Amino acid sequence: MRNTEIVSPTETVRREGPERRRETLARLDRERDIWLSTAHPEHGPHQVPLWFHWDGRAVWLCTGEASVTARNARAEPRVRLALPDTSDVVLVQGEAECFPARDVPREAAEGFAGKFGWDPREEEAPFLYLRVTPRVVRAWRGVHEQSGRVLMRDGAWVV
Repeated sequence: MRNTEIVSPTETVRREGPERRRETLARLDRERDIWLSTAHPEHGPHQVPLWFHWDGRAVWLCTGEASVTARNARAEPRVRLALPDTSDVVLVQGEAECFPARDVPREAAEGFAGKFGWDPREEEAPFLYLRVTPRVVRAWRGVHEQSGRVLMRDGAWVV
């Protein structure tokens, strides 16, 4: 058995840090959906699932320019992201930089559009792109991987 297998929902074989990092980067590259958590100082937390594009350095998301998510990210840029699999957890912390569709870097917009076959820049309603550069990344599968789950700290990979 390879040490990357999930044996059951409650039992896993422990992966070492470099393997966790490789698998985390592969998931960021291939997965479609991610949960974005923002917060408003008066109204509290807000969480939504969004499509995302990983460019190798940052996570790019897109939301309506007038959405609660956009308003929260502008007021409080510290955000958290989570891939949707609770048996193979990946959590990313960072700060959201906001780009109106007309100002988004071409490479990021084209990467997003290429992944999804949809280009928010072509929509009638205005969209806002969010770039989240990871500051902290945690990844684990079950209790066996709780120790060593921090893969990135202060924007630098620790494994």
